[in-house]
Amino acid sequence: MDRIGILTGGGDAPGLNAVIRAVVKAASTLFGCEVIGIRQGFEGLLDLNGTLLLTPDSVRGILPRGGTILGAANRGNPFARRVIRDGVEVIEDVSDLVVQRIHELGLDTLIVVGGDGTLRICVELFEKGSPVVGVPKTIDNDIQGTDVTFGFDTAVSMATEAIDRLHTTAESHHRVMVVELMGRNAGFITLEAGLAGGADVILIPEIPFCFEPIFEKIQERARAGRYFSIIAVAEGARPKDHEQIFRMEGDKIRSPRLGGIGQYVAEEVAQTCALETRVTVLGHLQRGGPPTAFDRWLATRFGAAAVRLAAERKHGYLVGLHGTEIVDIRLQDVLKRPKRVDLDGEVIRTARDLGICLGN
Repeated sequence: MDRIGILTGGGDAPGLNAVIRAVVKAASTLFGCEVIGIRQGFEGLLDLNGTLLLTPDSVRGILPRGGTILGAANRGNPFARRVIRDGVEVIEDVSDLVVQRIHELGLDTLIVVGGDGTLRICVELFEKGSPVVGVPKTIDNDIQGTDVTFGFDTAVSMATEAIDRLHTTAESHHRVMVVELMGRNAGFITLEAGLAGGADVILIPEIPFCFEPIFEKIQERARAGRYFSIIAVAEGARPKDHEQIFRMEGDKIRSPRLGGIGQYVAEEVAQTCALETRVTVLGHLQRGGPPTAFDRWLATRFGAAAVRLAAERKHGYLVGLHGTEIVDIRLQDVLKRPKRVDLDGEVIRTARDLGICLGN
């Protein structure tokens, strides 16, 4: 194995730099091979200046840093790339150019770090003959084949700290605090942070909610002399018989941007329960900053495991965590169905046992 490449696609997540560092150090230590970093996701493969040589010296000190030194692009799909032709915006399939560029760079393997969208591109490139290995990355923890993804623990920790801080001001001013957290279609962050932070109401995308149980929970607390409540709501949660709430429409390139469910819930609660209500939207605070120790540990293991797969020419596979062991799974199997909160699982049962309202 002479040369491998690595790119980080999709949104950023705490732990990406730990993966890059582990890939470079393992490749150098075990095989003495070069590592080529691809800037701005797949876009870097279409730019003659979009690559750089990564060495153990160049990745020194990046382990605790958030973000990615390679940059990321969550709109860099080579199968649907936005370009301007004769002053007109068109969508083109430039995947053949990407495949050609991988071969021109002499990459024995391209390690692709990304979420479900990036990994789907990875599968399509593999089917075109590209030697790819996947590393799962998403703070939402919604990728099958791995018990957990790096970045998730950091996001839950940040969300839990925010809920902790909201408790004191909510109790002081007798307010209902609504905190809107990330989670487009999966409620893992909101569910786990809500449990860890002691939320009274937890609303997740997997359970379309009704307002009546929420009102009853808040009023029940008020009758008991607790004139404050904490509502944790995922950005992708929605009322029953209602669509998700978006603040920006999507198109052929961009997914629609969620946002506004926290405000919607707060207005309904304020009107019905006659309690002062405030909204906090954490947004990208959840995915920024240094990764937790767990995320550094997991990302480092994923990076080293990806190099081992590359050495074995085990292309078309994804690394993952099962229990305490690192495993590899076929990419096609991983993407057959999305990972969602198990509504019959122990975590949901725990929430109900504690009297937390889930909106149903």
